[in-house]
Amino acid sequence: MSENNQELLQYIYKTAEMGKYSTTELMKELHGKDNKIKEELNNILKEYEKFYEKSLKLFDKFKIEEKETGFMAKMSVSISMKKEVLDDNSDASMADMLIKGLTMGSLEMSKKIDQYEKKVDNKILDLAKELHKFQEKQIDNMKKYL
Repeated sequence: MSENNQELLQYIYKTAEMGKYSTTELMKELHGKDNKIKEELNNILKEYEKFYEKSLKLFDKFKIEEKETGFMAKMSVSISMKKEVLDDNSDASMADMLIKGLTMGSLEMSKKIDQYEKKVDNKILDLAKELHKFQEKQIDNMKKYL
C-alpha cells in the first residue's frame, strides 16, 4: 500500500504544484490587462494552494518525500502561456485554455482514482477525489466566459 500511497499522493502534489505555477504565470501575463477572468484565477490559485498544503501534510503523515516538478515542465508551461496570451488574451481565449488544461487534468485524475481506489489510504483517495471535483467545477465555471 505504501508505494501506491506514494504514487497517488505524488500525482496530487504535482497537479497542485503545476496548477499553482500555471495560474500564477497566467495572472502575471494578464497583469495590467482588463480581463474579467482575473478574479476567477485568484480563486483557482487559492484552491490549488490548499491542495498543495494538504498534500504536504499527507507526505508528512505517511513519511513520504515529495518530488517537485522539473524545471523544463515549468518552462514549457510559461512559454506556451506567453504565446497564448500574446495571440489572444480575451477572456474567452483564456477560459478556453483553462478548460483544456483542467479537462486533461480531470481525465488523468479520474484514471488515477480508478487505478488506486482500493490500493491507497482513504485520506489520500479523498484528497484525489476532492481535487477531481474541484477540476470539474472549474471547467463548468469557465464556460461562462466562452
